[in-house]
Amino acid sequence: MEAKPNICLTSTNCCVCGRNNPKTIGIGRDFEYHTSPQEFVAMRCHSCSHIYLNPRPLASEFGKIYPPSYHAFDFSEKNYGLVYRVRSRLEASRFIKRCRNLPDDANILDVGCGDGFHLDLFRKYGKKSWKVEGIDIDKRAVDAARSLGFNVHLGSVEEIELPDNSYDLVFMIQTIEHVEKPNNVLRAIFRLLKKNGRLVIITDNTGSVDFTLFKKSYWGGYHFPRHLNLFNKRSLSMLGENAGFQVESIKTIVSPVNWVYSIHNLLVSWGAPQWLINRFTLKSTVSLTLFTVLDFFLQKFRLGALLQATFRKPQ
Repeated sequence: MEAKPNICLTSTNCCVCGRNNPKTIGIGRDFEYHTSPQEFVAMRCHSCSHIYLNPRPLASEFGKIYPPSYHAFDFSEKNYGLVYRVRSRLEASRFIKRCRNLPDDANILDVGCGDGFHLDLFRKYGKKSWKVEGIDIDKRAVDAARSLGFNVHLGSVEEIELPDNSYDLVFMIQTIEHVEKPNNVLRAIFRLLKKNGRLVIITDNTGSVDFTLFKKSYWGGYHFPRHLNLFNKRSLSMLGENAGFQVESIKTIVSPVNWVYSIHNLLVSWGAPQWLINRFTLKSTVSLTLFTVLDFFLQKFRLGALLQATFRKPQ
């Protein structure tokens, strides 16, 4: 494998409380895409418990840390087979539940829509009268989503000129952890939502059992160096309230992905044979199934691997 150069990093403060008094909680490498040989540091804020990458990649390095093979650019049935079909059904069930009380003419926005995977779920399983559109900062992802016929805006939600008070529902699905300044993103979404409109966020849970076991280096949720901000229930609630939202609910939901990638990262670090490493990826139906069962059990104790937060814009 050709050696990759180090990427340029910059220091930052906690995005939740704005303070700069963190403690190192984890150190690891890009075990998945090998975009850089350097180590990255996850810090925990003493004040609010938020976890963030510090230092983190400069925005100018995003093209390097998200290579063409990145899964979100083409998560398709052709590439992922049974995993794609099962995930589609499960996530469609979850998200349509969040839409039960939406009007027939609802406007729905997916911030960080990637290749349009979730937009396609709304098209297939939602009301035909709903208007769905997306936003993404990566042109490759936007081109992929547009090729499916979706209205997708290229850029950040803070910068794109969309009408205020015009959306009934905004989703951020496995997106907020990739964002440099999630506090600014939530304020922009608050402006776009109608009164009583909702924002639904799904993100990795640093209050999970998998985090506790693998946090020193191998936790799949670190996704070094692409996940810049990582939350527990407390820090995510604070972020929403700081942006003006009312916290309607924050709960955990089931996902096997961080379990699978934590094992994957451990095996890569140990120099395990590739055939074994390949048993722990997004294409590994056996390991994904086993850890779904495990996380389903943990979910009974509200310790699922992901957080699902629903924030509401006040009347």
